[in-house]
Amino acid sequence: MARQDDKTNNDASASSVEQYIVKDPEQFARNLAHMIEQAGKAASAWVTPRERGEIRDSVAEPMADMVKTFSKLSEYWLSDPARALEAQTKLFAGYMSVWSNAVGKMSGEQREEGDVEPERGDKRFQDPEWGRNAFFDFLKQAYLVTSRWAGELVEHADGLDEHTRHKANFYVRQITQAISPSNFILTNPELFRETVSTNGENLVRGMKMLAEDITAGKGDLKLRQADYSRFAVGKNIATTPGKVVARSELAEIIQYEPTTPKVLKRPLMICPPWINKFYILDLNPEKSFIRWAVEQGHTVFVISWVNPDERHGRKGWEAYIDEGITFCLDTIDKATGERAVNAIGYCVGGTLLAAALALMAKRGDDRIGSVTFFTTQVDFIHAGDLKVFVDEDQVAALERAMSEKGYLDGTKMATAFNMLRAGDLIWPYVVNNYMRGKEPMPFDLLYWNSDSTRMAAANHSFYLRNCYMENSLSRGQMMLGGETLSLKDVTIPVYNLAAREDHIAPARSVFVGCQFFGGKVDYVMAGSGHIAGVVNPPQSNKYQHWTGGPPLGEFDEWVKSAKENPGSWWPHWQKWIEKQDRKRVPARRPEDEKVPILGDAPGDYVTVKV
Repeated sequence: MARQDDKTNNDASASSVEQYIVKDPEQFARNLAHMIEQAGKAASAWVTPRERGEIRDSVAEPMADMVKTFSKLSEYWLSDPARALEAQTKLFAGYMSVWSNAVGKMSGEQREEGDVEPERGDKRFQDPEWGRNAFFDFLKQAYLVTSRWAGELVEHADGLDEHTRHKANFYVRQITQAISPSNFILTNPELFRETVSTNGENLVRGMKMLAEDITAGKGDLKLRQADYSRFAVGKNIATTPGKVVARSELAEIIQYEPTTPKVLKRPLMICPPWINKFYILDLNPEKSFIRWAVEQGHTVFVISWVNPDERHGRKGWEAYIDEGITFCLDTIDKATGERAVNAIGYCVGGTLLAAALALMAKRGDDRIGSVTFFTTQVDFIHAGDLKVFVDEDQVAALERAMSEKGYLDGTKMATAFNMLRAGDLIWPYVVNNYMRGKEPMPFDLLYWNSDSTRMAAANHSFYLRNCYMENSLSRGQMMLGGETLSLKDVTIPVYNLAAREDHIAPARSVFVGCQFFGGKVDYVMAGSGHIAGVVNPPQSNKYQHWTGGPPLGEFDEWVKSAKENPGSWWPHWQKWIEKQDRKRVPARRPEDEKVPILGDAPGDYVTVKV
């Protein structure tokens, strides 16, 4: 019986080793040659635009900033030999524990005490071989020990200013995610097995996709996150019926067709962010906030921002207010005869709208009767990870780069946003696309995420300096249109929606911003993050939202006392809107009004690619 058990164990061991042995060396060699050929095409796609002078890499600035940040971190730990020895000893002890466990497991011991486990929700190490195979288990444990030790170095470095600590945390996270053994063929059992079982065909496909993606990015990697061929704006995405009823140099105004016999007297104006395209609120009929709002009886007008080019380089916030928000309000007045409007601003579109409201208050313009902010910051003390990219050196370098063309390339901004969640939005796709050689699945949200926009130079510079660097809006020091703005002048009712897991506009930051408005503010916190927390239709029965008393005092205390409500916040918002003015009038159709019809929704501006 003992011999039979030994045989079974030996067979299992042989099977385990056999799955990592190439079965057809000749075919494997041919595929490696094909892979090298495709890698050459990828290299050519990267080099050619640089040789022509079409791309000037600015790697020096971010690398210099990272080196400077880590130098400050090193100063703390190396300034005290005892402190440095303590840190090294802790890392060495962690390695010794991993080594001891590995030796024990190789000897046949079934020990789990002392094992370092991934964080909950970490999907990188799900393959059974990460725990079953001593080699891969050792790699995983050593990596986790190292990455956590590096994170603790930042966390326990006293004396770092908050901005430097924030940057150090961010850079450590980027590096540790990049060097994860799950990202490399020889250190990832799943990739290793797939490479062996296909005789390297996955690598050929992966290099081909890499070459295609660098070509698509015109010399920069345009990482594909979805099967984009399945989507077309206006065909199966952004399909809510409507008309373009006005157009300026910066914005198209879209009015949507009613679906109810009567509508709320107050039209609804939506000011989306110009950093992305507006159809995040109209992805498909099931997820569309715009379609849902129409069904609730709103006459919806949306600002669709232009994808700027050289012509728009000098267009700053004043222009975006005049040719976007004010232009939209004028259009609504002409189309419906209504001056009182409910308004929504999303993300940076909400920040612009808040500034516009303060400016309108100075000018006596009271057309906006209530305002809703989706994940919007007006105070930037507790701003999210984008703050990592914003200090004098980095902004000055960015301004120099933008001055050449008058705009920031959309791929640069898209890369920055992806880096905020590199573990979800970069490395899984690098592994899936370029190592496994598999096309990503079709996903409308990631199609939208890849449909990036450029940033007009004057606009982007004003935003970074006045909001992230100087925090001038909440401090009452922002200057627009010859006026010094104060949010205390904004006395209309405010519905302020945050998202609990938002990494761009953190819920704490949105909460703190509530105190600067001069009127009553209802603060609501949705479950999930910056997108899913907002785009959460009621029929999905997903997540939750918290409601409570006035947004006063400490954020953590508000959260403790808030009421958790299951499902979407959308119906809660609708009730709030109807409290402001529930009067209804016969439905308004774009064709019946005194404005020209310039085309069908979603319009022309939204279809312009970078």
